Amino acid sequence: MLMNNFLRNRKSIRDFKNRKIGKNVLDQIRECCDQMEDEGYRFNLFEDGEKIFKSLEGIGGYAGVMIKSPHYVGINIDDSKEENIIYGAYSMEYLITELTKLGLGSCWISLTDIDSDLRKELFSTGEGNVNYLLAIGYPAAKNPFVTEAGSCRFGIEDIVYNGEIGKPIDMDQLEQRGLDDLFYYIRFAPSFHNRQPWRFVLEDDKVVLLLAYSREEGLSLADAGIIMYYFENLAMTIGITGKWTLIDRADYEDGGISYKYIGELKI
Repeated sequence: MLMNNFLRNRKSIRDFKNRKIGKNVLDQIRECCDQMEDEGYRFNLFEDGEKIFKSLEGIGGYAGVMIKSPHYVGINIDDSKEENIIYGAYSMEYLITELTKLGLGSCWISLTDIDSDLRKELFSTGEGNVNYLLAIGYPAAKNPFVTEAGSCRFGIEDIVYNGEIGKPIDMDQLEQRGLDDLFYYIRFAPSFHNRQPWRFVLEDDKVVLLLAYSREEGLSLADAGIIMYYFENLAMTIGITGKWTLIDRADYEDGGISYKYIGELKI
């Protein structure tokens, strides 16, 4: 699968067929979940989608609307460490890529506003918190006469800076370094409520990742893991095989907007 094509066409599926996934495919999903388990997070496949939907209808979901699907995958995160949230989200996007190969659709569901006791009762996962679910299933047929609204995307110049936040990048510089396509396609990465909070500072031998946030629109560390996953995979297509290294640096403040330093990657 070409990552740029996948990312360009990646869409969250919010309408699923009323059809359960077969045992063999569920076993593949369960095996993938087991392989991704880490000491800071783990994935659980919940086959009884009807029970979860009825329990969360009206109180949880995507933008406040619970997504009905035959099955769900929950990510149980020990969120005492930020890196667990970041790499848990990174792994969730890997799972979405694998689900797509199986012909399945998916949609992130946030549970952060759901009472923690209800979450523990519903998912019975012991330690940690299930703050996110992934609705999974076979996408329902679309009405061919209805045109889907496209989401607006920031331009490269809005998310990539030269050396420091706020300093415009020269597009010729990106092209000369062979990074123009990488930053063109990374704009299509998903983010919560399509806020597109990622910002990249290009330095001599590395790119630094930050997340922009404000008091009104809080910080979502899951967005960091999502963009890190796609950036690494897109970078591989042009011969860059580095991995993100998380960094600990004080937030940068500018005009009411805060920027949280996340990581850096050698290029």
